[in-house]
Amino acid sequence: MIWSVAVGAGWEPTSRRRVRKMLQMSGAGPSDVVYDLGCGDGRVLVEAAKTYHAKAVGVEADPIRVLFSRMALSIYHVKGQAKVVWGNFFHTNLSEATIVTVFLSQGTNQRLKSKLTAELRPGTRVVSHVWTFDGWTPESRDEDEELSLYVIQAASTQAGRPLSSPKG
Repeated sequence: MIWSVAVGAGWEPTSRRRVRKMLQMSGAGPSDVVYDLGCGDGRVLVEAAKTYHAKAVGVEADPIRVLFSRMALSIYHVKGQAKVVWGNFFHTNLSEATIVTVFLSQGTNQRLKSKLTAELRPGTRVVSHVWTFDGWTPESRDEDEELSLYVIQAASTQAGRPLSSPKG
């Protein structure tokens, strides 16, 4: 739909296997708050809440996908642990996130970098499917699944490389 393309990327569902790998790679757990930017049908939110017992927040620009995501949260009985916000993730405060997942586009990732470094706390993990963040070195990569894990460092140590070890 035009809403999601205008904000950052068209919708292409991420396989459930890849969603699980993204959350495993990030070290998701019950103390985490997972933000999925451009949450589509809500599958990352459902997996984060149901399997990893994390709090999950999806941000989606397409109102039809917002409805589908909210229905998925109801169907999988995770509405108390997960929610979907209708809007533009560039205008959403991400500071509560401990994990951010994205499957956007290369250009959108580049535009998103300054927001992530400004709003996310040191140690926050960012997992990107396919597209990378130019100038950032991933903490780890899964070449088969096309996933990159980045970890935000303190602003004073970023110097083009916001990475450190994931918190354990």
